[in-house]
Amino acid sequence: MKIIFAGILLSSLAPLAALHAAADAAWLREKGTLLFHDAFEREEAGNGAKAIGNGWNSATADRVPKLKQADLDAGILKIASATKEAGHAAHIHHEAGFTDGGAVVRFKFPGLNKGESLQLGFVDRETKGVHAGHLCYGILSQSSVTLIDHKTGIMNLENRKRRDDALAAKAKVPADLEALLKTKQVTVPWRADTEWHELALVTEGDELRLSLDGKLVSKHRSEGFAHPMKRWFSFLMNNTVWIDDVKIWKVK
Repeated sequence: MKIIFAGILLSSLAPLAALHAAADAAWLREKGTLLFHDAFEREEAGNGAKAIGNGWNSATADRVPKLKQADLDAGILKIASATKEAGHAAHIHHEAGFTDGGAVVRFKFPGLNKGESLQLGFVDRETKGVHAGHLCYGILSQSSVTLIDHKTGIMNLENRKRRDDALAAKAKVPADLEALLKTKQVTVPWRADTEWHELALVTEGDELRLSLDGKLVSKHRSEGFAHPMKRWFSFLMNNTVWIDDVKIWKVK
């Protein structure tokens, strides 16, 4: 048996992941509205919070105004986080605004530092009871990919307080909280390299999915993924990452 989907020929024995990744690409293009696109074909204006331009804002730039953390070079956004000096990893964000949808990002670990990583996802600062409005993220390290629901997990203020109180008392995290937090994330192995990759991170209902180069890498279901308004698309980078292209799509 043969299946044609989105112009791709799949055998009946082809992995479901390949079909799902193709479905995600078609879903964004055919069902979605392109909210934002940036190819970074310009120069940055200094080192301030809005220096990247085109609506980007850096939550950490003004902490270290003399240090360049974002360099627009030949159409590439080159991030070099001053994590130690700023007391926080480089954090940049852009307006989004959707319930279901996602972002497509072309990125590269340039291999300039050990432990290069990339965290990207969605934020709603208007949400009460959640630290800094953190909703959900995909996290790429050198050895793994993690999908995490922060809204109903560790960024929930009640959960966060219970965890922090236990740590302050040098006690164990309560068993029920530890069990809950384990359900809020999934981690799969992945080996990073120094090549360019296209990443798609999408939310559909209570499911978050991450694909790399058209292949589904991981998916997870959790209630926080269904948050009704992903107001910001956000990057968090602990040292060096290069970004070549960003597209944000709204499906609903």
